[in-house]
Amino acid sequence: MNIQLSRSEFLQVLLGTVTGISSAANFQPTELLSIQFMKERRAATLKYVDSMRSINEPYGCYRYSSEVTETTLYSSTYAAMTRSLYRDLDTLTLGQRQEWIAYFQSHQDEDGLFRDPKIFGQGWYKNDPEWCGRRHLSCHVVTALTCLGAVALKPMAWLEPFYEPSHLISWLEKRDWNKVDFVGNEVLNLGTLLQYARDFQKETRAAEAVRVLIEWLAQHHLAPESGLWGTYDLGTGTGLSRGVMGAYHLWLLFFYDRVIVPQFESAVEQVLRTQNETDRGFGQGVHGPRSSACEDIDSIDPLARLLSASHRKIDIRNALLRAEDHVWAQQNEDGGFTWIRGTKFVYGHPLLSAPMDGSGMFPTWFRTLSLAYLGKALPESRTGAFDWHFANCPGIQFFLP
Repeated sequence: MNIQLSRSEFLQVLLGTVTGISSAANFQPTELLSIQFMKERRAATLKYVDSMRSINEPYGCYRYSSEVTETTLYSSTYAAMTRSLYRDLDTLTLGQRQEWIAYFQSHQDEDGLFRDPKIFGQGWYKNDPEWCGRRHLSCHVVTALTCLGAVALKPMAWLEPFYEPSHLISWLEKRDWNKVDFVGNEVLNLGTLLQYARDFQKETRAAEAVRVLIEWLAQHHLAPESGLWGTYDLGTGTGLSRGVMGAYHLWLLFFYDRVIVPQFESAVEQVLRTQNETDRGFGQGVHGPRSSACEDIDSIDPLARLLSASHRKIDIRNALLRAEDHVWAQQNEDGGFTWIRGTKFVYGHPLLSAPMDGSGMFPTWFRTLSLAYLGKALPESRTGAFDWHFANCPGIQFFLP
C-alpha cells in the first residue's frame, strides 16, 4: 500500500475529518475503497458496542447482547478492548475514563483476582474452574485496564505458591494433557497473570516463575513432528482443531516474552491444515461445519505472528487472505459480530448469551481482534488500511516485534 500520509492524517481520514480525499493525488482508487470500507466497518462496530452500554450505571457498564438486560464485567472488558483496537478510547473524557477504571478496580478480590458476582456461582463458573473462572476473567480485566492506562491496584497474592518452582512444576504435571484445549486455557491464565505481575506490578519473583514455565512447556508433552502439545489424533478434523486450539494459548506465552516457539515450522504445517473449504474459516468440526470465532483466532493469530519467520510465507499469506472475507462475513447489520452462523451461543451463563446469528460482545471483540491481526499481517489488504492499536499487555491483545 502506498499511502503518503502521516499516522495522524491517516486516522483523520478514517474518522472522516479530512475533506477532499477523493482528489488526493497520492491515493489509488483501490486504496480509497479500502479506507472507506474500514471507515464504515469501524463506525458500525463502535455503534453496536455503544448500543450495549448502560446509561443508568457508571460509565463502562455494558450488556452482552440485545437479549440480555443486565450488564456484566466480562462485557465491559470486551467493550474496552474492542474500542482500544479501533483507537476509540481517545474520545473518552477524563471523568469517563476514571469512572470506567474504578468500575473494574471495584471487582478485585483480596487475592488479586477479579470476580463478577452476577456470573460466578452458575453455569461454567459455578466452581470457579481454572480454565474459565476468575483467572480467565482477570486476564481480560488487566488487559482492559491496560487499554485504559491503568494497573490493577491489588497485588496478585494468589500467585504466591507459584513463585516456588517445585509447586509450579507439580501443578503443570497434574494438568490433563490429554485435553490440551482445556489445559491451554489453564496454563495461559496462570502464565498471563505471572507475566502481568512481573511487568506491570513489578513483582520480581514472577520473572523466574515465567522462565520455569516456558522452559517446562518447551520440553514436556510436545510432539516434535507436529509442534503441538497433547495426545489428540491429528488425523481427524476435531483432533487437529483441538490440538491447535490448545497450542495457540500456550504459544501466546512464548510470543509475549519473545521466545522462539518450539518446532514452529512443524506447527505452521498443522495450523494451515485447519482451514476448511466450507467457509474459508478454520473450524474442523469442533463447533459444527462452520468456523467459530474461537477456532478462527486460534489459527489466525499464530499464522499472522509467524508469517515473517516461516518458509511457508506464500501459503500463510494466501490462507490469511482467504480468511479475511470469511471474518468480515460474520459481521451483522447492527455492526456486531456473531460467534458462529446458524448456532445460538451461550458463553457459559445466561447473561452471556446471544440469539442465533445474533451479535454478542465476546464474538464482536474476538473477531475484531482477528481482523487486527489480519491487518498487521496483510498491510496491503482492506483490513490493513487501518492502523490497529494493541494494548501490548500479557494475554491475547498484543502484537510485539
